[in-house]
Amino acid sequence: MAVLSIQSHVVYGHAGNSAAVFPLQRLGREVWAINTVEFSNHTGYRAWRGEALSSTLIEDLALGLEDRGVLERCEGVLSGYLGDPATGRAIIRAVQKVRSHAPGALYCCDPVMGDVGRGFYVKPEIPEIFRREVIPLADIVSPNQFELDALTGITAKDLPGAIEAVEKLHEAGPRIVLVTSLKEKETINEIGMLVSDKKNRYRIRTPELYFENSASMAGSGDLTTSVFLSRYLETGDIKRSLELTAASVYGIIEATYRAKSKELLLIAAQNELTNPGVLFTAKEC
Repeated sequence: MAVLSIQSHVVYGHAGNSAAVFPLQRLGREVWAINTVEFSNHTGYRAWRGEALSSTLIEDLALGLEDRGVLERCEGVLSGYLGDPATGRAIIRAVQKVRSHAPGALYCCDPVMGDVGRGFYVKPEIPEIFRREVIPLADIVSPNQFELDALTGITAKDLPGAIEAVEKLHEAGPRIVLVTSLKEKETINEIGMLVSDKKNRYRIRTPELYFENSASMAGSGDLTTSVFLSRYLETGDIKRSLELTAASVYGIIEATYRAKSKELLLIAAQNELTNPGVLFTAKEC
């Protein structure tokens, strides 16, 4: 079974498909990657080369998969950075095409728009495309804290606020909401994640590691979403998937922190994906 991953791609470093494809493969998934942009490096470096790829190319590549008769084998579609509204609509059509052949395929949407401290870094039309067209189609949506606030209009400064925002996001369509980063005002030196499937909610906290220039490092959200999707496809259990995801992501970020690297040590610390060194327990909330 395979995952169709439609995201940005960088030649150097790890962001978008460059952060998502390898973890999926390391966890045993076949991955069909379609790139929405081709950049030399992620934009946190302030300078990069490359270009956004056309939405017609994305649709043509998805059509090529249909021509090969393989879409029946697709168990999940993963999307991230759009770059352009037309890309969002091309992804919608790709999801619909996959579901016409594999009705049980899950669509996991990482609504990449911005981050706390950095604000929005996408075109002004992108948030509305997510709200009105993309998210209602998704089975799983994985915003960070900034994106959760932007999508719901609720400022989630604490756990009750985050739960309120998650419930509002459920109303838009997604069955599962994973908040990939949650900084609660009462916690010190910890960062959290929260997951809900409407019936059950769990939160988990890990030590927060402070990088000298956190804005220059990208890809942690892409990594988190890809690992969660793979683990959920494996277990069908949001609590277990959250625990395994938190352990792997923390292990890789901790290795990156110790090495003082500007890029995730995804390859050097790859054993954290399959056999994480530190485990965390999710609590019902």
